[in-house]
Amino acid sequence: MANLLFPLLLVVLLVPMFLGVRRQKREAQKVADMQENVKVGDQVTTTSGLYGTVVDLDEETVDLEIAEDVVTTWLRAAIRDVRPTGDAAEADSAADESDDEAIAGTTVEGAATNGTNGSAAASGSANGSSPVSGAEESVEDTAARLRKD
Repeated sequence: MANLLFPLLLVVLLVPMFLGVRRQKREAQKVADMQENVKVGDQVTTTSGLYGTVVDLDEETVDLEIAEDVVTTWLRAAIRDVRPTGDAAEADSAADESDDEAIAGTTVEGAATNGTNGSAAASGSANGSSPVSGAEESVEDTAARLRKD
C-alpha cells in the first residue's frame, strides 16, 4: 500500500502543474500573435495603460500617437491589447447607454413603489417636494459619471 501512495501523490501534484504550464504557454502565444499582427491604424492599449494609435512599426518597436501630433515609441512587447474600432466600439457605447437608462428607470420605479403610491411619487407630496427626488438626482448623477468614464 505504501508503495502505491508515493507515485499516486506525485501524479496528483504534477498533473495540475503540467496543465497550468500548458495554459500559460497558450496565453503567451496568443499575446505574441496579437503583438505580431498589429498594423498601422490600430488603436492599442499598452501594459502601462496608455491608449494610442499605431502610426509606424518595425521589428521591435511601434510608434503610437497618443495625442494630436504627439508620437511616442514603444516596444512591441508593451502592447497589451488592440482596442475595437468602428462598428464594434459604437455598439459597445450604445449598449452602455441603454444599460444606464435601464438602471435609471429601474431605480426610480423601485423608489416610487417603495412605500408610496405611484400618484404621490409622480405628483409630489403635500409640501410640494417629491419623495423620490433624492433618488432621481442620485441616479442622474450616477448616469452622468458613468458616461464620462
